Amino acid sequence: MKKISLYLFFCLLPYLSWSQEFTDLATNIQSSFRGLDSYKNQAIWVSGSNGQVGRYLIASKTWQWTQIKGYEKFDFRDIVAFSAKEAVMVSAGSPAVILRTTDAGKNWKEVYRNDDPAIFLDDMEFTGKHGYILGDPIGGQFQLLESKNKGKTWKDVTDEIPLIAEEGEAAFAASGSSMQMLNDWLYIGTGGKVASLMKRNLKQNRLDVQDAPIWSGESGTGIFSIAFLNQRVGVVVGGNYMDDKNNSNNILLTKNGGLSWEKPITPVFGYRSCVKYIDENTLIATGTSGTDLSLDGGMNWKKISDASFNVIEVSKDGQIYLAGSNGNVVKVDLIP
Repeated sequence: MKKISLYLFFCLLPYLSWSQEFTDLATNIQSSFRGLDSYKNQAIWVSGSNGQVGRYLIASKTWQWTQIKGYEKFDFRDIVAFSAKEAVMVSAGSPAVILRTTDAGKNWKEVYRNDDPAIFLDDMEFTGKHGYILGDPIGGQFQLLESKNKGKTWKDVTDEIPLIAEEGEAAFAASGSSMQMLNDWLYIGTGGKVASLMKRNLKQNRLDVQDAPIWSGESGTGIFSIAFLNQRVGVVVGGNYMDDKNNSNNILLTKNGGLSWEKPITPVFGYRSCVKYIDENTLIATGTSGTDLSLDGGMNWKKISDASFNVIEVSKDGQIYLAGSNGNVVKVDLIP
């Protein structure tokens, strides 16, 4: 017992000298936020339920809030910012819509609509002007939309880039982070009856699927978020959002692109809907039962907040933001 205690002490020793400061940027907005993005050190964009979208100017510390007319019942689960004035966001559920603004959110243009009762879009990812949106399976295939012009127009490429789903398999629109673009690859974390890491090569007719032994088997379980440093090193988080304080099997690490997985020594402290790398050693994960920090590449985690959040944004300059279901947005400062 003494050896184990000493081992855990030295594993957690780096955390003892770190502190965290949470600064409220917005509270009690009438929306559940799951879309969050930033543009350089200029602006933060947030989107959510009730057709609500906000833009925060960092320099002036001011918000511009808009409940978009005609979309008051839509839930915008993901948003991508191309500048302080230009952004695109996608709704979850049917009908599925994609809206775009070029005037700092004063006006939004509908650039895509799908009225299929089965449509449910989950995640949007861009690299430069090129982006994809992932949707839950219809007829055994995950839906996939592609844009090559910063979201101005969208093409359904579901049949061109097939992503075959197992029965009962789906993706989650919990934080816009179940998909990631890595060079010529799309990495996708799934859940439901099975949990997998799907890797689709966009230039070759190739689909690799690795089983992920995370908590799965029910509709509300599986991988909710992925984060990869490169095509080999990454982390997936999730669990069961209906049992959000249970941390029995909510996180896995890989060093070979999902060919094999390992569990952390000290895991995250419950269901987590989003995980991000701050740098190669520092990671942050959040969910409705709290937020955790790792300083050693994900092997050991410390809970730094009990507050409920859904999504994380780490800006290019390393600033951390969280947003949640209580209409709240915070800035997190890590202090060594």
